Amino acid sequence: MAKAKRILKWQRDPEGMRLRILEAAKQEFASYGLAGARVDRIAAAAGANKRMLYYHVGNKEDLYLEVLEGAYEKIRAEERTLDLEHLDPPDAIARLVDFTWNYFLRNPEFLALLNTENLAKAKHLKRSTKVKSMHSPFVEMIRTVVTRGVESGDFRAAVDPVQLYISIAALAFFYLSNSATLSVIFGRDLLKKDARDERLEHMIALVLAALTGKSTAVFVRAKMPALMSVEHQVV
Repeated sequence: MAKAKRILKWQRDPEGMRLRILEAAKQEFASYGLAGARVDRIAAAAGANKRMLYYHVGNKEDLYLEVLEGAYEKIRAEERTLDLEHLDPPDAIARLVDFTWNYFLRNPEFLALLNTENLAKAKHLKRSTKVKSMHSPFVEMIRTVVTRGVESGDFRAAVDPVQLYISIAALAFFYLSNSATLSVIFGRDLLKKDARDERLEHMIALVLAALTGKSTAVFVRAKMPALMSVEHQVV
């Protein structure tokens, strides 16, 4: 009877079951990578069984790709809420740096998934029919900000928006993905709140100095804290 009730519940809420499977799979792949992930553990964490899992999302590699696509979709969706179009160009770039840093802090599984897929030479991401289309509007959003900055005289040159975003992401990603070894090497806890705040301040100043041609000192402890919205702060 209990088994029958579980099946009926699954049939009544197939989308809810699918979402639970994807969330369980995200945690599993982030913790163990694709090779180490186990379908049995994913199914158990989702309150499903292997038959239900295969029905909803296919085999393990299909599930992994869907998790990857979902991870990219989530960050792109949140980026669209930043309202960069209505900020002065330097403030817009500062907000983008702030968001990227705090998003990585709030979503360590995203970094873990990226590490896994890079080790696989993007083998699975190449199969995606969705990821490239997700990024095009985001790139155009950055391009528009940079163009406005050049036109207003705030920025020196119209830098490639893809290169700019890669640089911003790299400043955050390298620090966080290597924080354990770097903390030992330099004898400081790089994940303490004060250290995280200092890193964000440094990244914003560095990126804006590169775009404007001004000294980083101009941007340190200036108006950057006002750009860091409450929902993006990590304590």
